[in-house]
Amino acid sequence: MSEPTAVKRTRHFTPAVFWPSVALILVFVLLAAAKPEGTNSVIANISSVVVKNAGWCYILAVAGFVVFALVVAVSRKGDTVLGPDDAEPEYSRGSWFAMLFAAGMGIGLVFWGAAEPLQHYNFPRPGSGVKAPGSTPSPDAARDAMNTTFLHWGLHAWAVYVVVGLAIAYAVYRKGMPVSMRWTLKPIFGDRIKGRVGDVIDIVAIVGTIFGIAMSLGFGVKQLAGGTEHLTGWKASNGMLVGFVVVIAGLAAISVATGLDAGIKFLSNFNLVIAAILMAAVAILGPTLFLADEFVADLGNFFDKIIDISLETLPFSGETGSKWLSDWTLNYWGWWISWSPFVGIFIARISRGRTVREFIIGVLLVPTLVTFIWFAIFGGNGLYQQMFGHKNFIGPDGTINADIALFQTFDNMPMTVWLSVLAMLVLVIFFVTSSDSGSYVMSMMATGGNPNPALRVRLTFAALSGAIAAVMLGVGNSEQGMKALQTMAILVALPFSIIMVLMCVSLWRELARERTLRKRIESEEYAKALAEHVAGEVKAGIYEEITQHGTGTQARPIETTVDLRRFFERLSHQARRRQNSAEAPILGETGADAAQASEPAEAAGAGEAVEVGAAAGEGSGSGRAAAGDDGGGRPS
Repeated sequence: MSEPTAVKRTRHFTPAVFWPSVALILVFVLLAAAKPEGTNSVIANISSVVVKNAGWCYILAVAGFVVFALVVAVSRKGDTVLGPDDAEPEYSRGSWFAMLFAAGMGIGLVFWGAAEPLQHYNFPRPGSGVKAPGSTPSPDAARDAMNTTFLHWGLHAWAVYVVVGLAIAYAVYRKGMPVSMRWTLKPIFGDRIKGRVGDVIDIVAIVGTIFGIAMSLGFGVKQLAGGTEHLTGWKASNGMLVGFVVVIAGLAAISVATGLDAGIKFLSNFNLVIAAILMAAVAILGPTLFLADEFVADLGNFFDKIIDISLETLPFSGETGSKWLSDWTLNYWGWWISWSPFVGIFIARISRGRTVREFIIGVLLVPTLVTFIWFAIFGGNGLYQQMFGHKNFIGPDGTINADIALFQTFDNMPMTVWLSVLAMLVLVIFFVTSSDSGSYVMSMMATGGNPNPALRVRLTFAALSGAIAAVMLGVGNSEQGMKALQTMAILVALPFSIIMVLMCVSLWRELARERTLRKRIESEEYAKALAEHVAGEVKAGIYEEITQHGTGTQARPIETTVDLRRFFERLSHQARRRQNSAEAPILGETGADAAQASEPAEAAGAGEAVEVGAAAGEGSGSGRAAAGDDGGGRPS
């Protein structure tokens, strides 16, 4: 049995990973269903302790992931192919980007596209020096709102996915390991990764993934219910939320059953087209020139402030700063980290044949740019309406209803209903692809890295993710349930962030080791090629030297294994003798002189020979050479 397959597993799954993961998830579901308020309270208390004592760890780690990704991309390590050196990508770039985008952000983009910039505009980040605008438009508040939104959804989010995805892809396609989280740390833990250490890593990854997916599904269902209420007037209730979960989870199960290529690929490509149509429609029907100006300005403002806001922990803002950090930045970092096993393994699965550099650029930069464009259009449209009197999104209680903010921005635009329906369609498909991809990835981890996990295992995780979302939204207060899901994502992300730091160390070591080995091989190949090249030049030089000192005979090319240094010394010595001897002209040497040229061959020892092309007694053979014969009756 090969080394990676030493992990014990049954025909369909790895018991030491599957059963503990399912048990932990079921315990949480049962507790949340039986005592929702008590469960939420316990989670909130634990989260408060973690945020106060370890919040800086999240901030520093995620900023470090961005630096790590960029350094690897621009270094020579980026030349490494994820697979054999001659491997070709399995998917076109268009399909690859579509699957990356649908799995990586999906529901969150639709939910927060207009809502988050408006939220930050209404309640600016503590410590930013920007005051709440109230009824007076505030350009400073708008700029800070877009900066903060770009921070939460841009480079930092995708850098988290790059670390996990690249570590998995390298381990699987370059090292031949199974598709599982544990094998990324084999260079650090060695054979211990096959035992309990590896089991714990995979369990943490599965539990984190399912809470990240459940959190995303919760946002999606709430927005679907809010959109339905906004369009039809039907009051959104817990029953409606659970109904949406059941229906869409059923669609996800169908997609799961059809497999990756038939299900996820088709839905991802289709949804990318629909999302692009929606984005283009809003850009054209909205304040187009304002949105273009705003996008360019947003990019400049963000990259001008990126270092400051990336490392901001709000230490001087007291409880207000701590609460804001927990509700926003740490919430997002926890969400992305908890999602990273799912997204990382999924993008690794579809990235075979890409170079490390292409992988990082594709996963880090391209989706980030598209995300910025998305928020500039939807968020910019909302800010334009709020600032210039076209729409007031701030409710009587001074807050913004994130569930319906997107649909409210459509109210003052042509084709309001069509835009709303299109947005809900995009939301549903993102819901399905997230659940489908997530269950697929969790199943691979629970089956020891099986790239084609059993259908029953995939359906199990699809059902569990739907069950968590349904229980947290349908039992008790849905807002508290969503808060609990967000908090759980932050908590589970803490141990996995440590695993991710170790992934960076492991991956850097392996890429550096491979780069060193490649340089050594290239040096050896270069030395070999240089030797062959020099040998060819030496042969040509010998040929020229002999013909210059011959007797007019057309010498044949020389093949030699003698000591070339001694041979050249002998030729030089003979040249000096000729110059000092007036009786022996260079072109009239006798055969005795030519015979002397063969002396180095005799001195070189047995097995060494020089074929000079003119035999001893060249004077008598010169006539034959002129006749086209080399002395043996053969044409020269």
